[in-house]
This record gives sequence, structure tokens and C-alpha cells, in this order.
Amino acid sequence: MKEIRLHEGELNIMELLWSNKVLAAKDISKIIKEYIGWEKNTTYTVIKRLIDKGAIIREDPGFLCKAAIPKRTIQIIETQALLNKLYNGSLSNFLTEYIGNQTLSTSEVLELERIINEYKL
Repeated sequence: MKEIRLHEGELNIMELLWSNKVLAAKDISKIIKEYIGWEKNTTYTVIKRLIDKGAIIREDPGFLCKAAIPKRTIQIIETQALLNKLYNGSLSNFLTEYIGNQTLSTSEVLELERIINEYKL
């Protein structure tokens, strides 16, 4: 499967589908209009783009839409893209920068240590 990259607007529609499993395009349009303000044509254009990318499966009758790719897969792809773009693909550079700008509680530090220890070879 090819790597699917999604922009923020596409992610809004995917979040609806990941939460609801299957929605008619008209219902997606109504929800997006209420929360984001997009007109029906804009929403349908983005849905079409997601279908073309292979992120959504369209079923008829009713122009029913369902996610063709799990949320976790997109999270992995987008996280790696962010690391590549901003930190030369280095997780340690990202963590050093991010954690260095946070105030962590003792329990958060212990939880991070637990996670790291879980993945040690």
C-alpha cells in the first residue's frame, strides 16, 4: 500500500469516519458545515479526494463512506513525516527538544522511563 498523506481538512473528515465507522456523504457534509463552516461542494470535493487517495471507500446506494485506512496507520505516517521534516528523522532530537521545553511531574518521568524500558532490546 502506498503512503497516504492527509492535510488538516482531510483529517477532519477521517476523524468523523473513524468515530462513526460509516456515514453518508450528506451527513458528513452537515456535520462539517456545523463545525467547520464548509459548504457542501467543498466537503464533497474533499471526500472525492480521499476516495481517490484510497483513504475512503464509497458504497452505494446512499454514497456511504467508510475509512479504508486505520487511524493508527495515519498517525504513524504523519509522525514520521513530522520527524523527517523538523528533526532530520531523529526521534531522540525530537524528544530532547520537546521534553526540554516541558515541566514534567515525577509520575510523568516515571511513565516515560517505563515506556523506554519496555522497548529496550
